[in-house]
Amino acid sequence: MAGIFQRLFKVGQSEAHSVIDKFENPIKMTEQGIRDLKKDLQETMRSLAEVKGVAIRLKREAEEDKKRAADYERKAMLLLKKMESGEIEPAQAERLATESLSRKEEVSQKAVRLMQDWERQDKMAAQLQRNVEKLKSTVATHENDLITLRARAKTAAATRKINEQMAKVDSSGTIAMLEKMKAKVEEDEALAESYGEIASVDKNVDDEINAALAGGSSSEGRDRLLELKARMGIQHHT
Repeated sequence: MAGIFQRLFKVGQSEAHSVIDKFENPIKMTEQGIRDLKKDLQETMRSLAEVKGVAIRLKREAEEDKKRAADYERKAMLLLKKMESGEIEPAQAERLATESLSRKEEVSQKAVRLMQDWERQDKMAAQLQRNVEKLKSTVATHENDLITLRARAKTAAATRKINEQMAKVDSSGTIAMLEKMKAKVEEDEALAESYGEIASVDKNVDDEINAALAGGSSSEGRDRLLELKARMGIQHHT
């Protein structure tokens, strides 16, 4: 799994579309890897519970056998005391005391074996406990990595979509259209300015004519008027 995650996070400098291609399978692989780790964790925890259960049972049995061994020794001592007090025949007391001590030895040896088994089980349980904690930490780390991986995949997907949209835009055609519109606007502006100048010229000529007609005291103006009347056959009135 460690090798997988090392490969997953080396794509940060790739282009957006290639990042998406590289992210698709790693995300699925990561999800499957986490599921496998969780399954391993459950199995390890189940094994840990079983080992701890055995260890608890072994320790309990060893402690019980220690108590039984001490009890057999106590009984042997009581038999010898009764023999001394005359309550039990010496032969019977010694036979029973010997049997009691023999039982004590058997139980003591069993207790020693159980304690040794318990120590082995306890060490195994400790190792399994460390494995459980390690697996828990690994699962948590990989789940956080998966969250980051999904976020990066979404970012890459969005970037790819934007880039694809931008690639579809005909920038040269757009620029040509704008230039054509600009030329048309400039042409319309020039034409409007030209009409304005023509209107201004016509207005100035009319103003000049009106001013000349209004200035009746001018001899030059009167002469031109008399000449026009003569051509038209109009008699002069004084």
